[in-house]
Amino acid sequence: MIGPRTAEFRVWAPNSRHVAVEIDDERYGLDQEADGMFAVTLEAVPGARYRYVLDGDGSLPDPCSYAQPDGVSGASELIDVTRYSGSMAVWDTSGLAELVIYELHVGTFSQAGTFEAILARLGALRELGIRAIELMPIGTFPGQRGWGYDGLYSSAPHPVYGGPDKLAQLVDAAHRADLGVILDVVYNHLGPGSEALTAFGPYLGPQATFWGQALDYSQVGVREWAIQNAELWVRDFGIDGLRLDATHAVFDDSRVHVLAELADRVRTLNPDVLVISEAAPGDLRPIEEWGHDAQWADELHHAVHALVTGEHDGYYANYGSTEELAWALERPEGERLVVCAQNHDQIGNRAFGDRLHGAKLRLAAFCVLLSSGTPLIFMGEEYDEPHPFQFFADHTDRAIAAATTEGRRKEFASFAAFSGKEIPDPGELSTFLRSKLDPASGDLEMREYYRYLLELRGRLRGLPVEVRLDEDHRVVRVLRGTTELAMNFSDREVEGIPPWTGVVL
Repeated sequence: MIGPRTAEFRVWAPNSRHVAVEIDDERYGLDQEADGMFAVTLEAVPGARYRYVLDGDGSLPDPCSYAQPDGVSGASELIDVTRYSGSMAVWDTSGLAELVIYELHVGTFSQAGTFEAILARLGALRELGIRAIELMPIGTFPGQRGWGYDGLYSSAPHPVYGGPDKLAQLVDAAHRADLGVILDVVYNHLGPGSEALTAFGPYLGPQATFWGQALDYSQVGVREWAIQNAELWVRDFGIDGLRLDATHAVFDDSRVHVLAELADRVRTLNPDVLVISEAAPGDLRPIEEWGHDAQWADELHHAVHALVTGEHDGYYANYGSTEELAWALERPEGERLVVCAQNHDQIGNRAFGDRLHGAKLRLAAFCVLLSSGTPLIFMGEEYDEPHPFQFFADHTDRAIAAATTEGRRKEFASFAAFSGKEIPDPGELSTFLRSKLDPASGDLEMREYYRYLLELRGRLRGLPVEVRLDEDHRVVRVLRGTTELAMNFSDREVEGIPPWTGVVL
């Protein structure tokens, strides 16, 4: 929208000779511009439904749609986003220095599974010591339920969650509760149904990712599709930070990498916006080359998890001794590394989505929350949530749904621990419902323990880290200034330190 009754329709469609927009059953031609762009300005009002028609054949939603009220197959809806930013409260950020992130999935955080249903718990999260919530991807994806990483309309908040109006309401309420909002965004691939976007232009390149073909950032239209998506969250919805998913699967040989340009451009809109990347272990390009504020660091998670569980399969094959933990704790990048005891990947990608519990959760939290990294807590962890967080999806294409189910079963077929056990079907509604949080069944003592750790973390912030090891007894001691932290990863008491416990000496 560019006025109360005027809208500019602009789309990148280099594959087409003629492009029209269909608004409420009326069709209007767009003017061809340079670089495959087509545009026209028309009388239109917020709420109008529209589709693009390519070379007179069929009609498709807008690849940059702000709203898909009827899902990925429905028409796009005109939204006046200027009304959000003008009335929204502002978060008083302190950057990474005091950041404590709380990762949540909108659909399973509450029984309602909506943006609006999050509001009632914002105050309790801030009181716990959380400084920002991080929403798993919210762009419109096929079906009703899913993790969000296979989205199609990345600029359109998922209608099941409440659409753009309710997202704006959540951001405003979070800011008024003194919480920032970080959004998980996906710029490495498109989800099933991507032919609706590739009909417009060559969005996909020759490289492959684990999830499908990679986006082709040699194409100016694809580059702008991603960067302008990042800009709209910051400019129009007041989002305070972006977590870029799997950046090791973003391929770009340009002189300025697309993710470096993205960081520069969102900072022209808000100099304080946080740009945080997920990258493969050992890949430090986000903070060393692209100018990002921080990046996820799985190494600390893997070291802690292997020590507390004894697992050595998959991720944990090279972990299990206190030396790996010491290395992860002493890394010089400090707060530029986002660290966790659990997150959506490390729980949900397990066969049954099982979490850490009890004493081992307490010990893992002690290691992570009192480290020098920027801590991330996964929803429900703070009260020892009894329900799992499982992998679920609602693919509308039956062939893709069947392939997802079969692929999940094959993934764990070689693991002896799962022999003879039925892996939950991602497509079953029960898998999604089983993953809903149940705070009423939580452990209040665990919550108080997390509050204590976060308060202590505030007192240790900025102090150097010195690690001392006793591998024979599986004890790790960490000096932070005049405070000594001791962690016992064994079944026996060692020098007064109870088994599977972290203590402050």
